[in-house]
Amino acid sequence: MEDLVEKNRSFVDKNENFVENEVQLGTSAVLLEDKGCESSSSSDILTAETKSNKEHSDSSSCSTSSCSEDAKEAPLDDTKLKKQSSTISEIELMKERFAKLLLGEDMSGCGNGVCTALAISNAITNLCATLFGQMWRLEPVPVEKKSMWRREIEWLLCVSDHIVELVPSFQTFPDGTKLEVMTCRPRSDLYVNLPALRKLDNMLLEILDSFVDTEFWYVDQGIVAPEADGLMNCFGKALQRQEEKWWLPVPRVPPGGLDDRSRKQLQHKRDCTNQILKAAMAINNVTLADIEVPESYLEALPKNGRANLGDVIYRHISSDMFTPECLLDCLNLSSEHQAIEIANRVEALMYLWRKRPVNNAARSSWELVKDLMVDVDKRDILADRAESLLLCLKQRFPGLPQTTLDMTKIQYNKDVGKSILESYSRVLESLAHNIVARIDDLLYIDDLTKHSEQFSSLLRAGLIGPKSVSSTPYRTTFTTPNFSPAQLASPAKVDRS
Repeated sequence: MEDLVEKNRSFVDKNENFVENEVQLGTSAVLLEDKGCESSSSSDILTAETKSNKEHSDSSSCSTSSCSEDAKEAPLDDTKLKKQSSTISEIELMKERFAKLLLGEDMSGCGNGVCTALAISNAITNLCATLFGQMWRLEPVPVEKKSMWRREIEWLLCVSDHIVELVPSFQTFPDGTKLEVMTCRPRSDLYVNLPALRKLDNMLLEILDSFVDTEFWYVDQGIVAPEADGLMNCFGKALQRQEEKWWLPVPRVPPGGLDDRSRKQLQHKRDCTNQILKAAMAINNVTLADIEVPESYLEALPKNGRANLGDVIYRHISSDMFTPECLLDCLNLSSEHQAIEIANRVEALMYLWRKRPVNNAARSSWELVKDLMVDVDKRDILADRAESLLLCLKQRFPGLPQTTLDMTKIQYNKDVGKSILESYSRVLESLAHNIVARIDDLLYIDDLTKHSEQFSSLLRAGLIGPKSVSSTPYRTTFTTPNFSPAQLASPAKVDRS
């Protein structure tokens, strides 16, 4: 019995140990599960944190990259804005220019403006006077002025692209048949002369742009360096043109004068500019000759040639021994004002004598025919002599401004194409004349500098007289007829600039 009781007790103890072991195993398993959960949750938290850090870094990198891109795009936007603003300003300026042309310079819009041809002529004249009217020095044209000149002159010249003429031509069809049709092409005078004027324009700007790193410079009148007092006193009396054009600065050269190379280049530029001047004058003269004489000018012609010319000129011009050179020598014209006055009178009489006289019905037919033949022959002879005298006068005084007839033609001209050619050639002529005049002044100063001692001694001795520098033999007219709507009665005379 005791053995059975001990066996039962040992069995119970084993069961208790087994239960305790199971409990320990269960608790350990629970602990392991809790630890696994904690580890999994911590790993999830870590992955979430790393993801958030990555997203934050990505967002920060994106923000920094976007900022850098914005910083890069900022100057581009500024340049675009500047270009857009400049384009808008150019468009507004073009609108203003063409509005003035359409209104005929009459801002009230009441229809009292000038015609389109005169408005374009005034616009070209005013543009050149604004940009090149104060060309006092031989120096390159500023970039702003050059771009403004080329831009606005093209605006005004673009009208000529639509001035065409119809010419017959043949059109060939696919089947080989030919048909005569009328096609458009630029008008002949514009087709020939306008490209030539554009070429002359570019050549003048290139000549001005070549005056860089020069040996000469300019000094305003009244502002002279102390070391140059002796030199200025040497030829101060010789520069008589400074009294007439006191605003022009005085050119200065080194003490020894310009070197041979610089002087040759300067002389070459003068010759080229002189050829440009002659070409512009030729186009201007041909264009003015093609413009019809206004009826107002013919109606205002004097009735009596003798009273208009004066007894001396009329007696010489109607003499059998007439020569224009002898007549000009007898007149002894000392100034351009006297010369232009004689030119206006002679030109008026030339057209007066070429007008056919009005027939008188009270006279017999034979007397009328006989007197008419004699009178016509005499008038033709006098008109030819007046024309030769006018030509000789212009050759002797090449710097004459435009005559009253020329200004009247410009005022009453209705042809837009001829107005463009006349005004464009005139302003180029004026610009070329000013360049030649400035080069002449510089060459004269160079001669005086090289022979300063000889000139000073001769001037002190009174053996030579002063020489005028402004005797360049061509006219310059930036202010050729600028007629406002309220001033259409009589054109003012144009002074030389």
